[in-house]
Amino acid sequence: MSTQTAVAELQSSLFYPSSSRPGFMFFPAPLMDSKDRCQSPEQPLPAHGGLLPPPAAPSPPSPTRPSPMPYYPGPRGSPLLPHHLGFEKSVYSSPPHASNKPENNQCRLIDYRGAKVAAFSVEGRELICLPQAFDLFLKHLVGGLHTVYTKLKRLGITPVVCNVEQVRILRGLGAIQPGVNRCKLLAPKEFDVLYEDCTNSR
Repeated sequence: MSTQTAVAELQSSLFYPSSSRPGFMFFPAPLMDSKDRCQSPEQPLPAHGGLLPPPAAPSPPSPTRPSPMPYYPGPRGSPLLPHHLGFEKSVYSSPPHASNKPENNQCRLIDYRGAKVAAFSVEGRELICLPQAFDLFLKHLVGGLHTVYTKLKRLGITPVVCNVEQVRILRGLGAIQPGVNRCKLLAPKEFDVLYEDCTNSR
């Protein structure tokens, strides 16, 4: 069958009623050139009852929220504020500990401010028992040892933490209470600075 014959039969089947569907006639849309199809004007969509539902009303704008501050992990997971916000990075430093060596555990009583105070020679420095010196000279001036530690931090003075043997010796001498298991040492000159700060702040 030639191409022209096939086209003629196709047109006849489209323009004339079909035996299976009597009375039905299909008229195909006129063929359009590809250029005309690209430049065909857009038909406006019906507002209601058409093929597409009416456009939904625009949702109200959500309230603006301030962006959260970025998280900067610090020592042991503590958050630090970023430098570009004008905050300085916190510096965490632990106080030094006295080594548990025999030469550091030799305790003796020294005369200090008219009283006998327990002292150790740690790394060539003579250090006195801070809780005992507090009970003797500062107990009537400040509220407690927590106030003393706050003042030492402000003054830039870092006490030395006793080792286990030094604590045991101080408990045996009665310099600290029997239930105390921690103690700190301070040089006499550093305690002089602390004492003057406590007396001048009254």
